Amino acid sequence: MKKIFFPILVFASFIAQAQTADDVILKYTTNMGGLEAFNRIQTIKLTGIATTQGLELPLTVQIINGKAMRSDLEAMGKSVIKVYKDGKGWKVNPFAGVTTPTEVTGAELAEFKPQAHVANNLMDYKSRGHLAELMGESDVNGIKAFKIKLTGKEDNKITTYYLSTVDYSLLKSVANTEIQGQEFEVETFYSDVKEFNGVKFSMTRKNMIQGEEFQTVKYTSIELNVPVDEKIFEFPK
Repeated sequence: MKKIFFPILVFASFIAQAQTADDVILKYTTNMGGLEAFNRIQTIKLTGIATTQGLELPLTVQIINGKAMRSDLEAMGKSVIKVYKDGKGWKVNPFAGVTTPTEVTGAELAEFKPQAHVANNLMDYKSRGHLAELMGESDVNGIKAFKIKLTGKEDNKITTYYLSTVDYSLLKSVANTEIQGQEFEVETFYSDVKEFNGVKFSMTRKNMIQGEEFQTVKYTSIELNVPVDEKIFEFPK
């Protein structure tokens, strides 16, 4: 019995180690509906609530897939706006002293750009020129997960993704983000996956900084291929 059992264990271990970053990403992407299905989406409108410091703030995100993105967050009668279109971006954030539309450049622009795609950077990393590496396995709240390091093509920014070894769902991502002039490591936890016309989205995304909840976004509605006026992405004159 021992002579049979040992080779089986060795074979099982080999299969686990033989998976590559491409294998894991493909299974994750397929589980979510497939890259082709995401790329066929022309527009998307997401509405929901962002909760931060006890405040519940209405949030709307509108995307022309691969071209433009605009998010509008309403807080205490003021609007926080982030916009990207065709390589350029602008913002309004009165809570950070940006009270009029202001051009976005550098690292901040690089952060806006992937938000103009319905598929995330991990799903479509090859065509965007990013580098993906499988860094072994880790634990996310008691769930075993594949750990994938993604290095951005344009800015070399590193984002680490954690995908369940059981169903290849996205559990968490970790990346450094600048907030009000300071850089923080932000952990984002994904949950409440729902399907819309064959593609799936995480409806809840919780952001943590140094173990404390910073912001949670809960989408209540996702509409695919709805009319989006391109004028909303233009820099106000």
